[in-house]
Amino acid sequence: MDIKALSAIQKYAASKPATEPGAASGDMNGVKAAFSDFANTLAKGEQLATDAMVGDADPHALVTALAQTELVVETAVTVRNKVVEAYQEILRMPV
Repeated sequence: MDIKALSAIQKYAASKPATEPGAASGDMNGVKAAFSDFANTLAKGEQLATDAMVGDADPHALVTALAQTELVVETAVTVRNKVVEAYQEILRMPV
């Protein structure tokens, strides 16, 4: 497993800045890929946890998968909090 593939810092650095022309082209492939990666990471963690319960998984692989799952969930919660915060700011705007 490659921890670097899930590093949020590397993903953000590799993505196109929002201020760059053409960034808001409506292309949702990046969002779909992020949700797919999120779901795959959670599924892999659940599968390894299930395998560990019956004694078929390597403990090192389980710990690594759980750390990756924790990172993905923390990132998703942070994004959700930012979206809620932005929505609340919009609601506070005078009309």
